[in-house]
Amino acid sequence: MNDDAEQQHSSSTPHPSPGYAGTMRARAFLTWLTHDEPGTRERAAHRVGRWQAVLDGMADGRLAIGSRTPVADLPAWVTPEVVRGGFATSAASAEGPLQPYEHEVVALAGIPAERRALFAYCLTEPGLARLYALLDSGRYEIAVPEEAALLTVAWLVRSGDVAGALGLVEVLEPWAGRLRFTPRPSELPAPDVRALHRNTVGDAASTLSARRPNAAVETQREAMAVWQPFGDELLSHWLETAGSGRVLDRSPDDAWRERGAELLRRYRQLAATHTRCTKHRDPKENLGILRTALEETVAGRTLTARRLGLLRHAVESMVRRRGRPGSGPHSALRARQAAQAALPSHHAFARLVLSRLSGLPQETGAPDVAPLVADVSAAEAAGTSLPEGAVVPVAVRRVVEGALSAPLGTLVERGVVPSAEVLAELVPQLVASVSAQEYQDPALRTLMAANYRAFRNRRSLLLLNLARQVRVEELPWVAAVARFRAGDEGQDAARTALRQLGELAVQAFPGTILPNPLVRELGVLARQAEAGAPFVEELASDIFMGTFTPKFLASARIAAELLRGTLYERYYAIDYAAVRNLAVVEAGESLSRGHRARTSPGFASLCVALAGGAGDRFSVAANGTVIEQAQILTTHNLATLVGRVGIEPEPGWEDLALRSFTTVCALTARVHGNPRPLSTIKDVAYAWRQMVFHLSLCDAAGQARAIARLDAEADRFPWHVAARLTPALTGLRRAAAGRSPESGGGRRLLGWTTERHWLRPDPATGPGRA
Repeated sequence: MNDDAEQQHSSSTPHPSPGYAGTMRARAFLTWLTHDEPGTRERAAHRVGRWQAVLDGMADGRLAIGSRTPVADLPAWVTPEVVRGGFATSAASAEGPLQPYEHEVVALAGIPAERRALFAYCLTEPGLARLYALLDSGRYEIAVPEEAALLTVAWLVRSGDVAGALGLVEVLEPWAGRLRFTPRPSELPAPDVRALHRNTVGDAASTLSARRPNAAVETQREAMAVWQPFGDELLSHWLETAGSGRVLDRSPDDAWRERGAELLRRYRQLAATHTRCTKHRDPKENLGILRTALEETVAGRTLTARRLGLLRHAVESMVRRRGRPGSGPHSALRARQAAQAALPSHHAFARLVLSRLSGLPQETGAPDVAPLVADVSAAEAAGTSLPEGAVVPVAVRRVVEGALSAPLGTLVERGVVPSAEVLAELVPQLVASVSAQEYQDPALRTLMAANYRAFRNRRSLLLLNLARQVRVEELPWVAAVARFRAGDEGQDAARTALRQLGELAVQAFPGTILPNPLVRELGVLARQAEAGAPFVEELASDIFMGTFTPKFLASARIAAELLRGTLYERYYAIDYAAVRNLAVVEAGESLSRGHRARTSPGFASLCVALAGGAGDRFSVAANGTVIEQAQILTTHNLATLVGRVGIEPEPGWEDLALRSFTTVCALTARVHGNPRPLSTIKDVAYAWRQMVFHLSLCDAAGQARAIARLDAEADRFPWHVAARLTPALTGLRRAAAGRSPESGGGRRLLGWTTERHWLRPDPATGPGRA
């Protein structure tokens, strides 16, 4: 559920009920009661409170779940507090007790500690002067969009648009006592979007500081460093009584007993100091048998026959397994174990890297992580338990590398951005800067970029009846400065960013559909660039109401122009000429009516027909089959990126097709033996569709080369991958040859079905397979 997403709900589907909220409250309550970690329990307690607010609001009518204005007394532009599933809680994100920075302002101004007084103060000359200083320095943070409101008022006043400022104040004033409209000061200027970071240095430091020594590893280290050497001493001590025969074949003398008493004193000291390993306390373990027998012998007691038998068996088994202490094999084994025990722990490396991070600004990323993960220096070795030249382990390096600050493409190339979903998390920083290029005034540009970043943290609502999420331009303070935008420069920057971002996403993750948050940002850039590029979202099958907005048909028309007569059209049995004609007809009908239709009934009917009529009855699976046909017809934005945005990803479509198939194989491997494989099968089909699209844009020779290489790629994976994909590969080859993929043993690979999926059963082990 995102900014542009028409979140839909079927009329035959139950209205959002308290059942879901009750279940989520119960889960949070269970976590609060049972979790070991105090921080997790505290967060769970907060979730319990929020879900209770949802239930209370639904019960007393204050909440209208599914509406753009779910809270009865809040306008759409107010940022609601939203919990999982898109449920509003009745609260606004910008309300609550005064924040520390607000207390500082009211103390300096000598005004009552309440928001309405603070609001009024900010409209006085001293208050405006403070806001002007923040505008000029850019040293402020906006956590929720409302915190940009009074800065916008100040900018309008200083720019001479007093009427605009008064109009905005009039909109804000009813909420002045409830919501915070002032920004929080910061020691840092506005971020440089030419270098993005996934995590800050402070985030990396927090992650490392939360790491504790691995209990299992440290127990093993203690066993090898302490208890195994001590066990060798006990064994050697008993072997002194064996002579050329068995243990205690000859009576121990007083000197032996004194040395034994000393060993037992040392044992008690070691046991008090080294408490991780407990096997030495077990009377059935060899070390426990040797120690107990020694205690009795030193005390002057004669061992019983049973105790003597246990002692001799323990000694003989230890010598048989590892040799006598001091022998060549035994010494070599203990040397290897001592070296392993002496290896520095990840915890020790984490402490070292923490000290390196401590000297950097904590609120930003690190422009160069190499010094932070370099080998241990001589000076560092002298002050720690780490040896000089020790290499920082991968697990610690990865945390630090997540704080790298670099251009987005570099982050993708270096693996800091490992998926399209993570890419979508970072893109709003870039889009904020590009969107703000429309404003010529530097202070306003910085303000609108900060507002956009905060707005993108606004959680989406569960919406019904084709309602649309609030857009950033609907915020009153954004609308108040709309006339100060200069179009051409902003359009050019948006067009460039749109193409670069589209190429990066497709090139880096060719087998992954664009996630909704990324689609949202692409849509923002497309509107600003006036690119005529309709971006469509992945709809939720559980709240799908069986209708599509006209942009889905517009997107399918772009796909028809690009893919008519190609492998893609043949494989998915699409009549793209009919799709294009349908788009022309519905566009003409909209013109004749004089207004744009809210839905595209023709597109919905086409999707239902291609789904085999499954959409005629309600179920999540039936809805899924219809939505998948919409994704197939539109290529889920790939055709729009190629046909309207003009992306040309490197190193070309053939390479993207092969890499998509690698994703198909990796996902298919996860189906085997999986008791709940349906979501994975859906992802397999999505990656397969991406591959078919990329193949369709290859020239004839490249397409033939790529298809010929698919079998060899499948053979790189476990045998069951190729066995599962054989029908799909057969179908692909038949479609490439101009025949139906559903004949000659071939199958069309789709993700959704109302029957048992043919990809689901585990194949029988084939001849020569293992």
